[in-house]
Amino acid sequence: SKNRYKSVDPQLVDGHLSYFLGAVGMTGLTALLGMREKGHVTKGANQTMVVSGAAGACGSIAGQIGRLDGCVRVVGICGSEEKCRALVEDLGFSAAINYRRDDVPAKLRECCPDGVDVYFDNVGGAVSDTVIAQMNNSSHVILCGQISQYNKDVPYPPPLSEETQEALRSKNITRERFMVLNYMDKMEAALLQLSQWVKSGQIKVLETVVNGIENMGVAFCSMMNGGNVGKQIIKLSE
Repeated sequence: SKNRYKSVDPQLVDGHLSYFLGAVGMTGLTALLGMREKGHVTKGANQTMVVSGAAGACGSIAGQIGRLDGCVRVVGICGSEEKCRALVEDLGFSAAINYRRDDVPAKLRECCPDGVDVYFDNVGGAVSDTVIAQMNNSSHVILCGQISQYNKDVPYPPPLSEETQEALRSKNITRERFMVLNYMDKMEAALLQLSQWVKSGQIKVLETVVNGIENMGVAFCSMMNGGNVGKQIIKLSE
């Protein structure tokens, strides 16, 4: 009965109702079930995880879950110094790379000396080609989103370069489409886990709040251009 997911219990989020739209809602579920179903993180296995779109609603949660699940290194890729600071200082990422300013391949090699075992991909495009080139044998891409490609007239998921396809083939890297709605049966337990982590402070939630439904269009365009840190929220009333 899917209906039971429609009513929410404010206790799950200590009264922060907006969290039901993000960390303890579809966004958090996408991060947690993506990690659990496609990430193959094993405690004690000395794994390195990279997240692109790392300061967004989903990436910021996924990186923290990677750390909680046992990755020894979690590196976020994002688009501003402010976001890099938030990832490292507020969310406990090991390091952050600003793709607009840094030499991404060089910085990635420096931050991930043992290569990359898990890649939570929210952006696609050139950033993902760079990460995949540095992934280890039998590693895993969690194909969550491809925001860099959404305004292009290409199918989803967008086609990859020959070089990237060859890297996936030769290194036996799994990269399967991930759709959170295929895991409805696991949602209730996952929401409880997210709620516990948020309440205990093991997962910190970032939000960018804009007041008034009349600002929805501006907020949406800002989110698509990376203007948000964490979940973009429109606040309608107190």
